[in-house]
Amino acid sequence: MVAVLVSCHKVRRSPGRAYMPDMTYSRAYETYSSTDNLKKEDINYNAMPVPGAIARGDEYPYRLPNNDSGYTASANTKSPLDESKINMTEAERLYLVNCAICHGPKLDGNGPLWKGGDGPYPVAPKNFMAEDMKALPEGTMFHVATYGKGQMGSYASQLSTDQRWEVVAYIKMKQGAAAATAADTTKTK
Repeated sequence: MVAVLVSCHKVRRSPGRAYMPDMTYSRAYETYSSTDNLKKEDINYNAMPVPGAIARGDEYPYRLPNNDSGYTASANTKSPLDESKINMTEAERLYLVNCAICHGPKLDGNGPLWKGGDGPYPVAPKNFMAEDMKALPEGTMFHVATYGKGQMGSYASQLSTDQRWEVVAYIKMKQGAAAATAADTTKTK
């Protein structure tokens, strides 16, 4: 009993021994600092994912390269999504949030950044209702949304793979609806 009382009486001033000191006292790194400091300490870090890595939540990778041959080959790429299961309301929302600022809510290339040439954007965005854009394959649209082309940048960081396919399906649906409406008006004339 005396041993227990004596051992409880002592105030411990040291934390004891660390079993794994490298985990207990890890080196802190600034998240957005230069990687030059890491290179000096022989730590290889370039902020890029491992080649072939698939983003969390993506079920299928997009393997076409960002070059002319990848752009040409994208014409044969088909959407892996089942079109009957795409929520077009969500696809429309994604289009309006990410694409309509340039391409316009009516897909006519007259978004707020262009405004018929009066906006701050120097180049007219593509008019999705033009015949050349209606003929553009869905895979090529997805390729451009993934990597960007011309003045348009990549949207791979803003939209997941599924979301990019949904936006392409929404655009194709609107183009088809416009073509069907145009065909109906020519029949009635």
